[in-house]
Amino acid sequence: MKILPSIVVILSLFTAISCKENKASETVSGGQKELKKEETMNVLFVLTSHDKLGDTGKKTGFWVEEFASPYYTLLDKGAHITIATPKGGAAPIDPSSDSPDAATNATERFNNDDEAKAKIANTKVLADMNPDDFDAVFYPGGHGPLWDLTNDAHSVKLIEQFDRQNKPIAFVCHAPAVLKDVKNEDGTALVKGKKVTGFSNLEEAAVGLTEVVPLLLEDMLIENGAFYSNADKWAPYAVQDGNLITGQNPASSELVAEKLLETLK
Repeated sequence: MKILPSIVVILSLFTAISCKENKASETVSGGQKELKKEETMNVLFVLTSHDKLGDTGKKTGFWVEEFASPYYTLLDKGAHITIATPKGGAAPIDPSSDSPDAATNATERFNNDDEAKAKIANTKVLADMNPDDFDAVFYPGGHGPLWDLTNDAHSVKLIEQFDRQNKPIAFVCHAPAVLKDVKNEDGTALVKGKKVTGFSNLEEAAVGLTEVVPLLLEDMLIENGAFYSNADKWAPYAVQDGNLITGQNPASSELVAEKLLETLK
């Protein structure tokens, strides 16, 4: 009869140990869930709402490759991407960037991606975006930003807030032009003393738009005190200075995305 109490004690000990293991497992599982949540990258893409190429009668907008390559580079690594424009709604695509001559693997993927195209057709309003909700901001180029985002007070404030929080701010091709009025806390130009690149004067001349655009990006950056550099025309080239990442042209989009991704890790 003494065997029964012994069995009861053993079973009690076994049950207690199992409960502890289950709790430990739950803690580990919970920790994994929290870690996964922490690793989710929330990135804001800001596109232009402007679709007129000066007084030429031609259309402009954002350059597809400069959106698509970074978009898929980040998306494939699990990033959650929100797209905003000054006006909200459909973001205009530069027709030249949607031609066979400008096609890349990324643009082909975009053209077959109904979900991505739906996001472009239904962008958020830039003024409603809160930097606290994102880990980084990225501006694709195209000529459109030269007309609207360079003078957009919401864009200026947004970039300044991201910079104050030491979050990555990335721009490619014509997009660095939106830094024109962005300031440091002391009132100096954000690009002053920073290494940057962007669409070169030679490239602007090559596309015949030197007299059409409202500003020459290279000149503006230098006038604002930046240490501007560039590679040969159309060559991939990207520069990073702290949390500021800039790329020279459409071919530089992937380099910018890779630097942004590395900074977010």
